[in-house]
Amino acid sequence: MKRFYIVGFLALMAFDTLAQISFKVAGEHALPLEFSPAWLLRVFGQPWIYGAFAGYLGAFFTWMTLLQRAPIGPAFAASHLEIVSVLAVSAVFFGEAVGWPQMAGALLILGGIACLAVSEAGEHGARDGRR
Repeated sequence: MKRFYIVGFLALMAFDTLAQISFKVAGEHALPLEFSPAWLLRVFGQPWIYGAFAGYLGAFFTWMTLLQRAPIGPAFAASHLEIVSVLAVSAVFFGEAVGWPQMAGALLILGGIACLAVSEAGEHGARDGRR
C-alpha cells in the first residue's frame, strides 16, 4: 500500500506540474491578452494548452483514485506538492528567482506533509494495536 501512495502522489504531482507549466507557456505564447477570435486561435493553436488539459485530466483521475484509499488529511496536504515542484521547474527552466520566502514556504509545505504523514501512521499503529 505504501508503494501505491508514493507512486500515486508522484503521479498527481507530475500531472499538476504539467498543467501549471503548460498554462504558463501557452499563456506566454498567446500574448497580447485580448478577447478576440485571433487571441483564441493563438491560445488553441499552442500545443501547450493541450498539455494543460491533459495534466488536469490526469490529475483529476489520479486524485479520485487516491481518495478511495488514502487518508484524507495527508492526501489533501500532499495534493499541494505541485506548489513546490512548479517552483523548482520554474527556477530551472524559466530562470525565475527563488528567494528565501519561496524556500521557507516550500519547506513549510514539505514539513506539514511530513507531520501529517507521521501523525496518520501513528494513528494506524494505535488502531492496529501496535502502540
